[in-house]
Amino acid sequence: MTAARRRFTQDFKDELCREVITTSKPIKDVATAYGVGPETLRNWLNKYREANGGTEADLTVSERARLKELEREVHELRAETAFLKKASAYFAREQR
Repeated sequence: MTAARRRFTQDFKDELCREVITTSKPIKDVATAYGVGPETLRNWLNKYREANGGTEADLTVSERARLKELEREVHELRAETAFLKKASAYFAREQR
């Protein structure tokens, strides 16, 4: 017995494509969240970009590298901020 082929509306496909483009989430993450195969979503995304004239310009290699660097820096700064908040709370309690 074979599983029935699932059908998705064009609105659903477009919504997933817009989510990938606007949030810059990985295709795999969005596909998993909505129960769709990553390759299927990748195909939908290619068709969406062709139909909409590539509304979002792809980043160059140097821009991607810079973006990754900035994301890593933001992550480190947030971790440092969280640590400093905990340390200040600790020392505030200790002085009482």
